[in-house]
Amino acid sequence: MAIQFSPEEILETIRMVQMQNLDIRTITMGISLRGCADPSLEAAAKKAYEKICRSAERLVAVGYEIEREYGIPIINKRVSVTPVALVAEASASDDYVLFAEYLERAAAEVGVNFLGGFSALVHKGMTPGDEALISSLPEALAMTERVCASINVATTRAGINMDAVARMGEIIVATAKRTADRDGIGCAKLVVFCNAVEDNPFMAGAFHGIGEPDCVVNVGVSGPGVVANAVEAEPDADFGALASVIKRTAFKITRMGELVGRAASEKLGVPFGIVDLSLAPTPAPGDSVARVLQAMGLERVGTHGSTAALALLNDAVKKGGAMASSHVGGLSGAFIPVSEDA
Repeated sequence: MAIQFSPEEILETIRMVQMQNLDIRTITMGISLRGCADPSLEAAAKKAYEKICRSAERLVAVGYEIEREYGIPIINKRVSVTPVALVAEASASDDYVLFAEYLERAAAEVGVNFLGGFSALVHKGMTPGDEALISSLPEALAMTERVCASINVATTRAGINMDAVARMGEIIVATAKRTADRDGIGCAKLVVFCNAVEDNPFMAGAFHGIGEPDCVVNVGVSGPGVVANAVEAEPDADFGALASVIKRTAFKITRMGELVGRAASEKLGVPFGIVDLSLAPTPAPGDSVARVLQAMGLERVGTHGSTAALALLNDAVKKGGAMASSHVGGLSGAFIPVSEDA
């Protein structure tokens, strides 16, 4: 069923885009590589390259087409793939750098900003394939520009794999040293997760989960400037009224995200997955989560009450998004400087 918008909603969205830094942060196509496994690592990597090029051939062009059609900026076009440790383990290789190089070539060929999924899930233990991928990370991240990696080392249910945590500490240091001539950029493309989600469109932690379809489109929306303006307009609101303001704003942002996601799905001929409503900050003036928290009443971010304010913000954002769409997923929360730097 088509989404209906009133003239007032359209004008409000234009104002959000032009004055409050509202944007579609990413359209991310998730692609399954499970059929690419092969006893030869190079053969598997070639299969992955061919499938990515075939599936995402029109992704960037469609992104620009939607930008022109709706007047909404789409900052990034990205691809996520099945965790490579699951695909490459069928080979006898203990070095997956070659696979990363083929992923880099595929990302360059289709023109996306980043490709995520050089990943492993090790929250309860490591297989030989997981160990091979983790050992390959410093070189793989140094040799590529667009490839992003993530390792899930813990879940709420299973607890923390401390062996994996210790190993990743070594890997992060090695990656920083390997890319020291470029300000340690390799570490900016590596995420260590607890409770990693399967449908995250944001980098560097995106991968295409094993419960996902063969190909899917997920959308990431960001609008801390919009939320900040809405909160600043209600300086005397109590907690209940404040939560309502944030929920209404998140509702509007999510509706825009679903509109773009469904348009991309239709044009690309692949299923629409989720809208990830995350208040991800940027260096742009006014595009700050800290500004939102201080508008909510904090004297300064980091002081007493910061965690409570962030919890209230997250809760209201998620509830507002859930009212707007039945396809809210991914991380859907607030990225704060500490989590971004980590």
